[in-house]
Amino acid sequence: MRDAFGGIVNIVIIVVFLVIVSGYMAYTVNYTKAFRVKNKIITTFEQYDKGCENDNTMSECNKVIAEYMKKVGYSQKTPSGADSETLTGTISNGWKCPQSMGYCYAVFPGPTTTDGAEKHYYKIKTWVNMDIPLINKFMPTLFQVQGDSKAVEIPD
Repeated sequence: MRDAFGGIVNIVIIVVFLVIVSGYMAYTVNYTKAFRVKNKIITTFEQYDKGCENDNTMSECNKVIAEYMKKVGYSQKTPSGADSETLTGTISNGWKCPQSMGYCYAVFPGPTTTDGAEKHYYKIKTWVNMDIPLINKFMPTLFQVQGDSKAVEIPD
């Protein structure tokens, strides 16, 4: 009888180890997707500049971003627990989330050049697709990836 319980303990240890390793691998894959999408969004915002600030999902900027998200397999939507205003299109403190795109952005003033031209830069947030109900409810920003663009000159 003692040997049977020893075998059960070994099996439980192996199963727990497999769950931890599988969870880590799933997190790594999804983090990589979120990171790549964030980088593509930053590049696209730098390329299209003010054209990306349009919340219209049919703008050229959002089409490029949506096409890349589909290509990479990023299907995360903006977490509903991130902020109470997330689904209406804006987040407090200047953050805006194009509806159903899965990212948020904010515009911040940047340095002024020597010739007097003003610049600004963008902060971009994407989320890692990890559906763990208790963690997502109490810590919605735990699985987010955030980055900044270069300073972009404001066109006249």
